[in-house]
Amino acid sequence: MILRKHLLFSLLVTGILLLAGWAYAPGLHGGFVFDDFANLPALGATGPTDHWPTFWRYLTSGTADPTGRPLTLLSFLLDARNWPAAPYPFKRTSLILHLFNGVLLYALLTQLGRLLALDERRCKRAALVGASLWLLHPLLVSTTLYIVQREAMLPATCVMAGLMLWLHGRKLLMAGKIKTGLGWSVLGLGGFTVLGVLAKANGALLPLYALLIEVILLTPHQPLASDSARRTHRSVMLVFGIIPAAAIGIYLLYVGVHGLLVGSLVGARPWSIGQRLLTEPRVLLDYLKLLWLPRPFSSGLFNDQYAASTSWIHPATTLPALLGVFALIAGAWHWRKRHPALALAVLFYFAGQLLESSSLPLELYFEHRNYVPALLMFWPLGLWLADTRSLSLLKYALMLALPLTLAGMTRARSEVWGNVQTQALVWAQINPESPRAQANAALIQMQTGHPADAVRRLRALLALQPDQPQLALNLIGARCMTGGVSTDDLAAARTAMLGSPNSGALFVHWFDETLPMAVAGKCHGLNAADLLDLVNAGLRNPKLSAAGPQQDLTYLRGTIALARHQPDLALADFIQALDLQVHPGLALTAAASLGADGYPVQGLRMLDHYRAIQADVTAPSFGMPMLHHWVLLRQNYWPHELAHLRHQLNLDAKAAGTNTAQPAADPSSTR
Repeated sequence: MILRKHLLFSLLVTGILLLAGWAYAPGLHGGFVFDDFANLPALGATGPTDHWPTFWRYLTSGTADPTGRPLTLLSFLLDARNWPAAPYPFKRTSLILHLFNGVLLYALLTQLGRLLALDERRCKRAALVGASLWLLHPLLVSTTLYIVQREAMLPATCVMAGLMLWLHGRKLLMAGKIKTGLGWSVLGLGGFTVLGVLAKANGALLPLYALLIEVILLTPHQPLASDSARRTHRSVMLVFGIIPAAAIGIYLLYVGVHGLLVGSLVGARPWSIGQRLLTEPRVLLDYLKLLWLPRPFSSGLFNDQYAASTSWIHPATTLPALLGVFALIAGAWHWRKRHPALALAVLFYFAGQLLESSSLPLELYFEHRNYVPALLMFWPLGLWLADTRSLSLLKYALMLALPLTLAGMTRARSEVWGNVQTQALVWAQINPESPRAQANAALIQMQTGHPADAVRRLRALLALQPDQPQLALNLIGARCMTGGVSTDDLAAARTAMLGSPNSGALFVHWFDETLPMAVAGKCHGLNAADLLDLVNAGLRNPKLSAAGPQQDLTYLRGTIALARHQPDLALADFIQALDLQVHPGLALTAAASLGADGYPVQGLRMLDHYRAIQADVTAPSFGMPMLHHWVLLRQNYWPHELAHLRHQLNLDAKAAGTNTAQPAADPSSTR
């Protein structure tokens, strides 16, 4: 009988996994989007990752979080070892990971149900419902099919595995197996917290999740009997639970208080820390609405139009949202003894949002932030449905209908993710005031032969948001395809460059594509002088006065001079850019560009200048960048690359009959 029940639940789990696979299948054929292009090229940044030196350079190349998220980077090597690459293997691996997380969640919820002393059948049935609703929920599509968000999925894996190992260790402590129980507890809370953090910083919340389970479920329902077990368990919880959780709380409090005291805008963000703290309760309630009132389509990746709260009453939903969040948290804590599963699900959710939805100056809104916090969200509903002593017909119907309905919504959303054109147009329709969504849709329209539609789309929003370079610059691109660029178009782009708080990689990428076209005269009304005017406008923008943006723009100015066959002027700009933030990579790139365009002497002078100032190289920031710097030093990477380039430039100069007596040979050269 027991074997038959076990087989039944195994078949049901398999069926749910197959249903999820069917729901996600259309999305596997989609492309790369948004931050994928900023993160995945690291796979081939220093050559194919096919030997150990390149492997270590790649694994330590991450800059997000102090840790660099190496576990996430490591997982990408399952799908490609160079760039560019095909998106399908990445999406396939992410889907497999999502399915695996669904199995882990079923196992975790089963363990939690046993802590409530439920009968085994109800326990497993509730776990199956709770895991199924999470696994099939359409809100999680934008995590699972967004390749770079594997960094949000792996912490979920680590959290669930860590909690189960910790619970296993505690169970062993109850049985009097102190040493073994201690080992499993430390591995679960300590080891998997470290692994989670190596995937993404919110893996550090594992100790807080364990504390919630301890307070709400374990202490009331599964107390430790022996003194030795209690002492051991308390020591584990202090070192691996309370202290890490308290450290996170203190850090977030410090960032929040400091931000409130400063009161100014945060970097390129259009809001202050205080405004962010007022805004996030609205965001959290929006998330909860999407979780409990799901729909096939949502705003997706583009939420830059989300308006920050500027006071308690602007917008009017600010104060009610804040009170609503406090009420949910207070209510869950108050009812934790009478309704422990519901209390745990609510508090687990808000604990999971602590890092990304509080005082840290991250963007206001992203759907993928719900992946881990929502793990227990549907377990209380599963517990109610699994109790078929009353309303049995209704509950059985809901246990069948709810997963199927969510699967249908997920399938519809996956079909959007599987078609780049449909995806762009749907998101643009849902987010009419999002510059990112409209610029993305315009790019797709240009790529599919509809530049006139792109022009209309971009002009409409640019009139309302004139400080958005992504609108103005893409409008120039669309105009090039529809007859030519007007003076009004250039004036709009100049206005955007003068007022934008962040042109960043967007302008650099657009510039790299547009400069050859402008120099070759392939776009009527646009030439290199116009691009220089835009660069100079950005250099005059006080919001872009930091060393990083100034370096990027000054380097682009040098690139324009090089394209206009002004090598000495280009060299002067490249040197000025290098002096702003000394880095060997910039010196190498600039010298290589000068050499490739037929000016090896100027390239050698660029290397000479770097050699003269290399003692002032910008120090790496704390964390993984320091380790990456050490790896490069250990491999003698930059000296080797610079020596190789110097050797080639000397050869080119000699071949061109140029006098190379002035530039001295690099004494470190081994070639």
